[in-house]
Amino acid sequence: MLSGLLQPIARDLRVSIPQAGLLVSAFAIGMVVGAPVLAAATLRLPRRTTLTALLAVFGLGQVAGALAPNYGFLFVTRVVSALACAGFWAVGAAVAISLVPVTARARAMAIMVGGLSIANILGVPAGAFLGQQWGWRSAFWAVAALAVLGLVGVLLLVPRTQPPTGADRPRLRRELRIYADPQVWLALGVTALNAGAVFALFSYLSPLLTEVAGLSEGWVPTVLALFGVGALLGTWIGGRVADAHLFGTMYLGISASAAVLALLALTARHPVAAVGLSLLLGVTAFFTAPAINARMFNVAGAAPTLAGATTTAAFNIGNTVGPWLGGLVISAGWGYRSVSALGAVLALLAVAGTALAAARHRGR
Repeated sequence: MLSGLLQPIARDLRVSIPQAGLLVSAFAIGMVVGAPVLAAATLRLPRRTTLTALLAVFGLGQVAGALAPNYGFLFVTRVVSALACAGFWAVGAAVAISLVPVTARARAMAIMVGGLSIANILGVPAGAFLGQQWGWRSAFWAVAALAVLGLVGVLLLVPRTQPPTGADRPRLRRELRIYADPQVWLALGVTALNAGAVFALFSYLSPLLTEVAGLSEGWVPTVLALFGVGALLGTWIGGRVADAHLFGTMYLGISASAAVLALLALTARHPVAAVGLSLLLGVTAFFTAPAINARMFNVAGAAPTLAGATTTAAFNIGNTVGPWLGGLVISAGWGYRSVSALGAVLALLAVAGTALAAARHRGR
């Protein structure tokens, strides 16, 4: 949501746009910490109860953000909200995976990630529109209302289950053993680099569109919506091919993202190119999401809850480091186009990590 609100927040709270961009990183830091911690803390709790409690905390965090008197307070509310969001994603991923056979894991995660894609189509541009019409705080109130709807959805639709007992009872020590496997760390690294590549640009897409491509602020919600349309399309396609061609999907999607980001760095001054490549980046970035998620569950199959938490944490390590590095290159005077070039470099590193993981997989 904040990607479309950086400029009004910066103006209202009297901070720079890179400082406002750190609010995206603050949320991501909370996700990185919260995913494994809350996954471990709630390991033996009923999953439906856990999802309900976490959504309630998330909604209250949005209310606090809407009432934030200054930048520091808003920063703290982003971290707290992120902790709850991280736990929700980790447990939610484990629920999704538990409902399908092993051969359908990528498709199950595509459905869940599809929710994020729909949020990009509707939520991010809607937040930008609300911010332009009624101030950035109105977007926080809107997200709080959506959290209530999500809470109702969990209560109505998520099966009521009890934690396993006896030999099947979750044990933290047993789940922690997945971190002794180098493939888990490779999967984490590829996920983080891929996310960092995309969000180094996406976090500053609004000022790039207005200050480099020369579009008016009124165009920002539309372009963000186009990115979301691309994300939904990429998720849908990726979910259908990833189970059969896991590494091929990762190679193709990440390489394509690197190419799109490099091309955008060269052509961002042209409005048509900036808009079209934003749409295409949504496709390539989210084409890989089902495969990346399924890969982590495949290499950490004995620990489904921590596998979901690790994927969530890895994604948000990238979501933390990407905007932070983007802020550094902007503050160094290299301009908003530099974040696209930075994203291309990070994506190429993710391709190298995928190649190493594939080689180790064949070795096994």
